[in-house]
Amino acid sequence: MIPWIHLDTAEIPNGGGELKLSQRGEEFSIKLSGIRGELMNSRVYNSEKVLSQLGCAHITSINNAQVLVGGLGMGYTLAAALKAVNSSSQVTVAELIPEVVEWNNGPLGNCAGNPLQDKRTVVHVGDVKELLSTQIPTFDSILLDVDNGPEGLTHSDNNWIYSERGLQSIYATMRPKGTLAIWSAGPDHLFTVRLKKSGFRVDTHIVRARPGKGSRHTIFLAKKP
Repeated sequence: MIPWIHLDTAEIPNGGGELKLSQRGEEFSIKLSGIRGELMNSRVYNSEKVLSQLGCAHITSINNAQVLVGGLGMGYTLAAALKAVNSSSQVTVAELIPEVVEWNNGPLGNCAGNPLQDKRTVVHVGDVKELLSTQIPTFDSILLDVDNGPEGLTHSDNNWIYSERGLQSIYATMRPKGTLAIWSAGPDHLFTVRLKKSGFRVDTHIVRARPGKGSRHTIFLAKKP
């Protein structure tokens, strides 16, 4: 069996721990120090892809659409968003950890087809909160895969995104008829309630980690009237 090779380590701001990037053959893994299991694996990305497909379904034929992807990860959400929109669109990806951007500009980027090299991609290195707090209607679609779901795991500041105050700010940052899609490791009824209180029409979708198998993840699909 081919052994895993540790490639790099990155610090998560505000004491969130460390991300560890490893490679085994053509397979990549990102783990969080202090917990068992993986945050991401290059062979398991179906729910990230569906996140973009659902979140961008309403803008596939719209010119000059503006999409925000919160969390670069291994690039699968970004790649699927780019595939969903047309050539006049712009997709901004916000990534908190600079090393994750570097990894995706290296061999890891091959897994998702090097979406950072797409001319429609704009990279924001920093907290996605900075782009979600403008109160200016900017985005037609916002795709968030920044943590484990409505309860922040890797970065405590992510909790703002899932709070009523954060959701109201996100609502104001979206254009009319915009869609907010949020990835979660599991369902959360109270979060659905908060989305509705913030003015969104909400549906939830259960998606497998791999087509037809693997863990069941939840995608919250919230639409602005």
